[in-house]
Amino acid sequence: MLTRNCLSLLLWFLFDGGLLTPLQSQQPPQTSASKQKENVIITMPGRRSAAQRVKRGWVWNQFFVLEEYMGTEPQYIGKLHSDLDKGVGSVKYTLLGDGAGTIFTIDDTTGDIHAIKSLDREEKPFYTLRAQAVDIVTGKPVEPESEFIIKVQDINDNEPKFLDGPYVASVPEMSPVGAYVLQVKATDADDPTYGNSARVVYSILQGQPYFSIDPKTGVIRTALPNMDREVKEQYQVLIQAKDMGGQLGGLAGTTTVNITLTDVNDNPPRFPKSIFHLKVPESSPVGSPIGRIRAVDPDFGRNAEIEYNIVPGDGGNLFEIKTDEETQEGILILKKPLDFETKKAYTFKVEASNTHLDHHFNSVGPFKDTATVKINVLDVDEPPVFSKHFYTMEVYEDTPIGTIIGAVTAQDLDIGSSTVRYSVDKKTDIDNNFAVDPSEGTVATNQLLDRESTPQFNISIIASKLNNPQLTSFVQIIINVLDVNEFPPEVNVPYETSVCETAKAGQIIQIIGAVDRDMSPAGQTFSFKLPPDASTNPNFTIHDYKNNSAGIEAQRNGYNRRQQEFYILPVVVEDSSYPIQSSTGTLTIRVCRCDSKGVVVSCNVEAIFLPVGLSTGALIAILLCIVILLVIVVLYVALRRQKKKDALMTSKEDIRDNVIHYDDEGGGEEDTQAFDIGALRNPKVIEDNKVRRDIKPEPICLPRQKPPAEYNSDIRDFINERLQEHDVDQSAPPYDSLATYAYEGSGSVADSLSTIESLSVEIDQDYDFLSDWGPRFKSLAEMFGEETFNKDKIT
Repeated sequence: MLTRNCLSLLLWFLFDGGLLTPLQSQQPPQTSASKQKENVIITMPGRRSAAQRVKRGWVWNQFFVLEEYMGTEPQYIGKLHSDLDKGVGSVKYTLLGDGAGTIFTIDDTTGDIHAIKSLDREEKPFYTLRAQAVDIVTGKPVEPESEFIIKVQDINDNEPKFLDGPYVASVPEMSPVGAYVLQVKATDADDPTYGNSARVVYSILQGQPYFSIDPKTGVIRTALPNMDREVKEQYQVLIQAKDMGGQLGGLAGTTTVNITLTDVNDNPPRFPKSIFHLKVPESSPVGSPIGRIRAVDPDFGRNAEIEYNIVPGDGGNLFEIKTDEETQEGILILKKPLDFETKKAYTFKVEASNTHLDHHFNSVGPFKDTATVKINVLDVDEPPVFSKHFYTMEVYEDTPIGTIIGAVTAQDLDIGSSTVRYSVDKKTDIDNNFAVDPSEGTVATNQLLDRESTPQFNISIIASKLNNPQLTSFVQIIINVLDVNEFPPEVNVPYETSVCETAKAGQIIQIIGAVDRDMSPAGQTFSFKLPPDASTNPNFTIHDYKNNSAGIEAQRNGYNRRQQEFYILPVVVEDSSYPIQSSTGTLTIRVCRCDSKGVVVSCNVEAIFLPVGLSTGALIAILLCIVILLVIVVLYVALRRQKKKDALMTSKEDIRDNVIHYDDEGGGEEDTQAFDIGALRNPKVIEDNKVRRDIKPEPICLPRQKPPAEYNSDIRDFINERLQEHDVDQSAPPYDSLATYAYEGSGSVADSLSTIESLSVEIDQDYDFLSDWGPRFKSLAEMFGEETFNKDKIT
């Protein structure tokens, strides 16, 4: 309140007597001092001078108004007054601009300015207005319009605020004093350029003595050394920001900072006890976990990761240890089988160490610890154990039933040993091919075996304890059935080959081999020869190469297909096993014609009768030509028969003897009325002048002139008369109607009826009527109408 009164007195002093005194401009930038202090030219009626310069009547820069004014009366701001105002009410003052009339009002007579609303500097710090003094009578300006500022004077009505709070920060544990944690910042909406309303000072209300804060910058640092995360991890610090430089009466704001101590590897792993006792059954399978041990590390995350190792010692090679990634426990795993009867206890040491070390804490000591592990092996009643992991036996096929082929052995290794009993696993020997002695373990055949059917058997023998039949063990036996030489070898394909007619004596024409259904032992060989009764074959012989193959060799020069087309050659093949088996195969040799290089050209029987040098392609071409000629002959005969049949049917069916059947290109039966066929049958009949039905008569045509019919003795004369009549008839169409009734060929009795062969010439025709047909026929009329026939020009 004291501050507001002082500001009011100051404003009254500035505006003493109502005459506005120029103030130093602070803002806004658009109102410059040079513009507000410029001289203007005032011209007055009756005594104006263009060069006369007078001092401006009013000059000001800005007014001030207190924000948050709570008075009942409008807040007085200042007065506007012009030197030209003599106080007689001749000048009127007006106010324009920001808030004029709504926030600010002016007395148009005295020029007093008041604020009628409470203002907030944080919403709008200043207002720009324009003032004008006009003559109340004429309404004309007595002063130029001028701009001024009303600035809202700030008061401390806003407390500091932490816009980013509450804060979360972290700092490593065991940090030294003064380690940086976080910087906080508070903002004050008051005017920072006026007084201490926006000057903020920081302090800690809660969180000492662990942390401190810089009062000016707001930087938080550690205040105690070696703060241990394992003792306390979370801290909540209360920060205060106070304006007015922290003085009494200032406004304050608070925020919280949650600080977490992050972990560092400052603690080594430690075993909670020095000795770990474990009990493991001797039946534990290899690779199975047999126990867990754990070292404790108070650190967190990767700093608490532990690696376990077995220190070499008594029995340590039977075990290994791995780390559980989730629980950080050491898992002991069995590497080799345990046997209570051999060794009942094992002792060794285990070492635990950190995986990730921090060199800053090397002075603390070694980051590892050791403990002793004692493992006691527990006796377990175990099944019998076979002397081998699997057995292999052999037996010849067709061995008599009951023949012993081998034996298995199993024993009880427990302290109180028991008798062992043997049996065949029926799942592996469904056909009951083998049997085992229950006490001795001897394996014998139970069926006759055939190697060609099943060359190998895979069965299992079960061994069980007499005092505890539930304890059983299995062993695999592979039984190979050995072959007995019971099948003779046979000649391998082909069973048919060929020889050229031009073959020479000693020439190899075919290589043969042999196959044997028996399982031939290593080194098995086959021999080839002719049978004893055909050892003197004059045509072919066998040459044995002693490598399980042989060659068929020609015995003479040249072979003739006309004399003999096939040769049969018996081949004897035998093996070298015991007992020796042999068989005789028959090889068919065909005589073929070959080219000069020995390549077979033809082996067919038909090729024997062809001339020498005629190729297969030529033979095929000849056959195709013959087939084509036969097809042409058959088609020709069929067409002749069909044509002859049609002619007979036509002559029998057409009782009218109408000639329109041949090459009729007219209008069908309608054309028959163009000419009476009865005239041809009776030439003496006088025909009336009928109107032709095949053309439409035109009025411009001349009447048809028919010469008097003369007596004709035969049909030829009658037709010639009709032809002459047609030539002179100008209304006749450009085709011959009689062509549908006459045969136009050289064989016809009436000859051709066409006007093309007529004796008439163009001079017999009159083309003068073309000129009467109009412009379209002008060219045609000139070609035929104007030209006259001159017989003298004909040579």
